[in-house]
Amino acid sequence: MENYIKKDIEQVGDIDLYYEHIFIHDSLPTLVLIHGFLSSSFSFRKLVPHLTKDYNVISVDLPPFGQSGKTNHYTYSFRNFADSLVQLLEGKGIKHFSIIAHSMGGQVSLQLINAYPDLVERAVLLAGSGYEPSFPKKMKMLSYLPFFSFGVKGYLQRSGIEKNLRNVVHDQTMIDDEMRQGYLDPFMKSHDIFRALGRMLRDKEGDLSSEELHSIHTPCLLVWGRYDKVVPLDIGKRLHEDLPNSKLIVMENTGHLLPEEKPEEVYHLIKGFLED
Repeated sequence: MENYIKKDIEQVGDIDLYYEHIFIHDSLPTLVLIHGFLSSSFSFRKLVPHLTKDYNVISVDLPPFGQSGKTNHYTYSFRNFADSLVQLLEGKGIKHFSIIAHSMGGQVSLQLINAYPDLVERAVLLAGSGYEPSFPKKMKMLSYLPFFSFGVKGYLQRSGIEKNLRNVVHDQTMIDDEMRQGYLDPFMKSHDIFRALGRMLRDKEGDLSSEELHSIHTPCLLVWGRYDKVVPLDIGKRLHEDLPNSKLIVMENTGHLLPEEKPEEVYHLIKGFLED
């Protein structure tokens, strides 16, 4: 089969999933890229050109982010994200793959591995979140209010794209207009994303417990930035203790947005781990 690049939206269950599939050759393994909260496939744009030297790559926008659906009828839980991803991949004949996940993508990945242990060969968690409980019942009840979505929008507007980007990168000189626009665009097109975020607040379940993590034997590489302000290194150390077949690597002079900050170095760590 010849190589190709396909960018498309496909309906999976009751949600539209946007994906970018770069297929190089049948003989190459497949990597599934899962982004973090308030992000999209855009966050992997610097890493993908390195990965496609050696792998077929499929990157998916988790709803309601990026170009994926923002309906209020979808269940925005980590487990349902995992189910939707598996359904999309099975529809493309992808039965075995490795995962590269960033931030919240790590939570989704661990849910996926826990539910479908035979599908995932290896996983690389780049500052993967974990150990978060579900939101308090009172907050979930508030999310039903008709104007709650405007509160979510106002909160994000007050925090601002510049402040958020400065919080996730260590070297702030790397922030440019392309980065600002790429992360901001999905929030400018429709109010639906803010309604969906209110639904996500209700649907988000607590993360896997230490006991559940201990039962995961999929090889996992944990990569952390020394100066991560969003998901502190302590989370990486705790995951390393709870995941029995894991390795932790700490990158110096790096913050939370590893695929943007150190794409070439991250690629070499991924390649070394996957081919070990």
